[in-house]
Formats: sequence, structure tokens, C-alpha cells
Amino acid sequence: MSYVEIPGAKVPIRLWTDPASVEEGALQQLRNVATLPWIKGLAVMPDVHYGKGATVGSVIAMRGAVCPAAVGVDIGCGMSAVKTSLTANDLPGDLSRLRSKVEQAIPVGRGMHDTPVDPGHLHGFAGGGWDGFWGRFDGVAEAVRFRRDRAEKQMGTLGSGNHMVEMCLDESNCVWLMLHSGSRNIGKELADFHIGVAQKLSHNQGLVDRDLAVFVSDTPQMAAYRSDLYWAQEYAKYNRAIMMRLLEGVVRKEFKKAKPTFEAEISCHHNYVAEERYEGMDLLVTRKGAIRAGSGEFGIIPGSMGTSSYIVKGLGNQKAFNSASHGAGRRMSRNAAKRRFTVRDLEEQTRGVECRKDSGVLDEIPGAYKNIDQVMEQQRDLVEVVAKLKQFVCVKG
Repeated sequence: MSYVEIPGAKVPIRLWTDPASVEEGALQQLRNVATLPWIKGLAVMPDVHYGKGATVGSVIAMRGAVCPAAVGVDIGCGMSAVKTSLTANDLPGDLSRLRSKVEQAIPVGRGMHDTPVDPGHLHGFAGGGWDGFWGRFDGVAEAVRFRRDRAEKQMGTLGSGNHMVEMCLDESNCVWLMLHSGSRNIGKELADFHIGVAQKLSHNQGLVDRDLAVFVSDTPQMAAYRSDLYWAQEYAKYNRAIMMRLLEGVVRKEFKKAKPTFEAEISCHHNYVAEERYEGMDLLVTRKGAIRAGSGEFGIIPGSMGTSSYIVKGLGNQKAFNSASHGAGRRMSRNAAKRRFTVRDLEEQTRGVECRKDSGVLDEIPGAYKNIDQVMEQQRDLVEVVAKLKQFVCVKG
């Protein structure tokens, strides 16, 4: 489908889904965003749903301003994927050992490494500028009083919620590695701090929603936020890259006889800010639950822990600010999922997948998410499918 346009106070709201399918809370959030004085455009992806602070699945283009809540608290959260030389014929009959080895290599939940991972010891890690990256930490940490040793030990860890590590097969039975994570707790602390700063600024006092407080250009608060924001986005990218190298290390050891090789990593943020130009204007484009889908650019759109995921190429749709969905999108809250589904439902919906099947991940059950194939159908003018993947191992936080 193409987009449906509904009126907004300052700009129209372009939705790549049926407006009737969007819950009222999310629609009101979008209407609120459209009242911001600095806004120049608002595109809404088919995985849209209500989010804390701002709508998940929204792409907000503003001139001279950025809303930290519209980035989200997991700054730089995103996806990475790598195609391997392995095929289905290389896989063992029992996948439980493989999942266990992945869980040993990559801490999940609130876990962290006992000692920081040394990128120099990781096979093929392109970590140029690592010293410079940590050299900027003191300025960042001054705002949140976050311990550097903790930030270093959390680098290369998964986190919880919908973060995951998967091994998948494409339709040609080739094995792919895929993972989803972000800037861990350091990103959250930075986000919470700056959202609090923004809400106290005088120019934000008359907004319809205090969560939409913005920083404006040429102010020290904007400069401080953008500095910390870009550092956290870089942290998130490093975090995924290190996890992918750790995952490849597991695969090398477990499939030693097959001598696996790995193609170039595909990586994309889906909670972030970018400086982009549209209709002759330099804009700050905020994607919360959306990926950049410029013409020919690779992206990753995952489903849930029991459904398909997609590797895509962007079509460069300017009306969507070169964007696409970041996944299937939730159709119910985590608490609602826990009330509605049982562990038996989880077992049924993840049949054939080596993964946790207990109450601790019940809120991630596939039934809590929208139909990923329908979401993909709704954005045919945003991306083209390169590969369709289905997981056989899934590690959740």
C-alpha cells in the first residue's frame, strides 16, 4: 500500500497502515507530535503502536530541534545480521548445545562480562578509534555519574525485553546470524537525564505533552544532548559488532569441520537521530522504531521469536523520509500478553525453535506481535525483500 494521510495541526500525518488499526492512544500521541512548532514532517510505519513518551514506529522530521523522548531510552537500539557459508545440512539434530554455547558467550538480561571484551582479540573486528571512543567517556559520564568499568563490561551484552540473538535459515537453506540490542544501561541513563533537562526548559512549558519536550539549535543543552546521543549511538553499534564477533566465534568452534565463512555484517539503528536533507532543508530526523531505507541501503526487519524476519533493501521513498518499519510491532502490552497467554501457548507458537519456553519470556510470545507478513505487505513502496529468514535457535534476554 501507499500511505494514508490524516490531518495534523502543523503537518499531515502519513500512515503506512490503516488508521482504524492504530490504537487511540498512539493516534493521540501522533496528533500531539504534529502540533510541535519545529516539525516539518511525520511518517508512521506499519508496525506503529503506543510508546512511552512518543509513538513507536514514528519518523519525525524537525528543523532546528530534536525531541529526546522521540528517540527513546534505548539510544541506538538496532539490528545486525550476517550470512554464513553454512547450510541446513550442517546443523546437528539437537540444537540445545548450540543455544547453550551462545548463552555462555554473550551475557543476557542484566548480565555483563567478568572483564571487558578486548576487541583486538576478536577475529575480524574493525574497531578503529576505540581509544578515542572511550576517551570521550568522561564528558558523557559527568552528566549521569555512570561507572566506566560497568559500561565497558556491558559492551558486548544482550540486555532483556525484545532483545535477542538468533540463528536462522533463509529460503535457500543458508544459515544467517542475527541479533537485536542497543546501548544497554548507559544509553538509558543518558536518555533519562536529557529528557529531564528538556522538560524543565522554558520553551517547552506550553506543549500539549511534556514528554515531547525538545532541545533547540544553538543552545548548550542541545549541544550537550547531541554529543551524548551520538556517543551512545556509537556505543550501541560497537555493542552489536562485538556480540556478532562473539557469535561468529561460537559458530567457528561448533562447526569446525565445515570451516564456516561470514559475509559482511548488515547493521542498522532503529532508535536514533540523523541529520538529513529534504526539500532543500537540513532536518533532524528522529526514528523511534524505524530504520533508514534509503535507495539501495540494506536493512533488517525482524518478526518475533517464532515468526519470519526479513533482510531488505530500501527504495528511498522521500514521503517516508527514507524509512521503513523496525519489526512487526506489538499488538498488545507486555502485561496484557502475560494475562492472555500461557506457557503452553508459548510452546505451541515457538514449535521447532530451540529457545526458552517459560513464563519469563511469555511477554515476547509471537501472539503479542502483529503479523509480520502483513506489515511487510503494507510497506512494499518502502523496501524490497532480499531474504526471508526463519529462526531455529533464539536466545532471549
